[in-house]
Amino acid sequence: MVECLRILARLHGHDMSVQTLIAGLPLTSGDLSPSVFDRAARRCNLTSRIASHSLGQINSHLLPAILILDDNRACVISGIDRENGSASLIHADLPDAQTSITLDTLETSYSGKVIYCRPEFKLDSRALGNDSPIQGHWFWDVIRDNRRLYRDVMLAAVLVNLFALSSPLFIMNVYDRVVPNHATDTLWVLSAGLFIVLTADLLIRLMRNWFVDLAASRTDIRLSSRIMSQVLGLKLSHRPESAGAFASNLQAYESIRSFISSFVIVALIDLPFVLLFTLVIGLIHPPLMIPIIVGSLAVLGYAVLAQRKLHELSESSQKASAQRNATLVESVSNLETIKSFSAESRVQTIYERATLFLASITTKLRLISATVTNGAVWTQHSVALAIILIGVYAIIAGDLSQGGLIAAYLLSSRAMAPISQAAGLLAQYHQAATALGSLEEVMARPVERPVGKDWVHRPALHGEIEFRNVSFSYPGDEQQTLNGVSFKVKAGEKIAILGRNGSGKSTLEKLLMGLYHPDSGSILIDGIDLRQLDPADLRRNIGYIPQDIHLFYGTLRENILIAAPHATDQQLIDCARLSGLTSLTDRHPDGFDLMVGENGQRLSGGQRQSVAIARAIISEPPILLLDEPTGALDHASEELVKRSLTELGQGKTALIITHRTAMLELTQRILVIDGGKIVADGPKKDVVEALRQGRIWSAQT
Repeated sequence: MVECLRILARLHGHDMSVQTLIAGLPLTSGDLSPSVFDRAARRCNLTSRIASHSLGQINSHLLPAILILDDNRACVISGIDRENGSASLIHADLPDAQTSITLDTLETSYSGKVIYCRPEFKLDSRALGNDSPIQGHWFWDVIRDNRRLYRDVMLAAVLVNLFALSSPLFIMNVYDRVVPNHATDTLWVLSAGLFIVLTADLLIRLMRNWFVDLAASRTDIRLSSRIMSQVLGLKLSHRPESAGAFASNLQAYESIRSFISSFVIVALIDLPFVLLFTLVIGLIHPPLMIPIIVGSLAVLGYAVLAQRKLHELSESSQKASAQRNATLVESVSNLETIKSFSAESRVQTIYERATLFLASITTKLRLISATVTNGAVWTQHSVALAIILIGVYAIIAGDLSQGGLIAAYLLSSRAMAPISQAAGLLAQYHQAATALGSLEEVMARPVERPVGKDWVHRPALHGEIEFRNVSFSYPGDEQQTLNGVSFKVKAGEKIAILGRNGSGKSTLEKLLMGLYHPDSGSILIDGIDLRQLDPADLRRNIGYIPQDIHLFYGTLRENILIAAPHATDQQLIDCARLSGLTSLTDRHPDGFDLMVGENGQRLSGGQRQSVAIARAIISEPPILLLDEPTGALDHASEELVKRSLTELGQGKTALIITHRTAMLELTQRILVIDGGKIVADGPKKDVVEALRQGRIWSAQT
């Protein structure tokens, strides 16, 4: 289906790679599913709609469109000729050719679903002036998208509240009219009517619950997807300093999910009916309204007064939880170091202090919340008691019947229930509001691939690299890591980058990967500024071995194929052989299905490095960025990798950061960097000789 979308995008003037369309989207068997198709379509400025149409119902004015065929296949229909009974199709295997097929033949494989795609209209700068393009809100837009379901919930809630009048009125008529007059016929008529109302009330309540749960489920799925997409798309220059605190802020979404799924809409809709129930009680006997009015004002008044303290405690609880979680994550990640230096006591102390503070804040928060909710319950019972007391004196005075008192008692419970619910929601509100505030900060951070940005499409790069007066410093660091760096690498050239620790060698490669952007100057690949290239296209053309190697929980196969899910088993075996990983996979009974553990903890440092090499070369990229590629390998493995890189590197551009003399044999040129500046750049022989003679005094090998 993604190939079909690419064809449609090209027909509408947007030439994009498959990687650009699917980057960061959840795939099904490596392809788009109809449920996420719209998200991919928006990347090429198309809006989409899935419709269930027969071939005869397809709107020819909305073509081209995508036909979903049987067996999870798809094709693009570019035209339909009903007079001749034929259609023009474009298949993903032949994107540049149209084929004609009869409608009868197409009918045999057509699934009955078509995806219409049309260009999205956007206002340009002439219309917007100084205003920014209107962007939807990540949270409220999702809520608004479920407005039809919430409308049905509102209607159901209105009917439920109207039906709630039936039982009290039934009881009042039975006590006041049926019993004194022995009117059994009237009793059966009233009973039948009440039974019908109660049955309808049951069905509507079930439907209301289903609507609320459905809306909450849809909202939860879309919000969770948006939050995760935002996290994965964050620019590294704007990522949080603490992973643990960041994760804790993301976990705060649970408070929002709990709040939006807790019948908030129902409680809000029920509030206006407090007035209706109170007026009905007033019609029965006006003085009975007084306890309800006083009780409602008391409950809502106390709930409002508690809001300021609840807000303060909710914020403190959120921050304390983030700090404790940060300590926990950091400790688990560095457990080996903690044990090696007997630092358990220090870490335990820090964690327990954070826990004690969080427990203190949480206790206060729960206590105040409990006073609000339990106070509302107490008030509700007190109001019922007051109605009984006033009602009894009214009956003695002859102003009220027994049936009227019972009806007023039942109605008072219905009148006070929404007030108690509203008070409870106010107690929960600040936890959800604080969580929403922390997520707002996350969602406001800039991402690598902003919506609506048009990239230069380069499906294949040649490998020419140029730095032009590049300066860069990491966020929060006043000292420049790179300062006025300029050099050029021809396509197919292989250079070694030498320098002492902290000189800026690894930063060069991170900038080339587009993980960070320079503060000044520019980086060009094949003559195009790197910032114009889609990050997905750029990284697909680069094989990167970072200095710090991280593996994911799963098998060797999954870790190697993480960037090339469609690679064949032969490609997997070849790259494992070239990286020296077959020494492990051939001997182990699980082979490529060997579990590596979290971050590859079940593998040695050398084995992890072999996995990183295999992962970098499996897609045969034209550019290789290797940061200490053999730093954790023994001599035999290093020689194997060196021979493999010599074989693989034919015609490829390679930048190799290394402290090992053996790896210099792969290069023709050496670049020496120190203090963020290039201090030497030239042929390998000349630079090595200068280093040996100490003429490049500020660099060390």
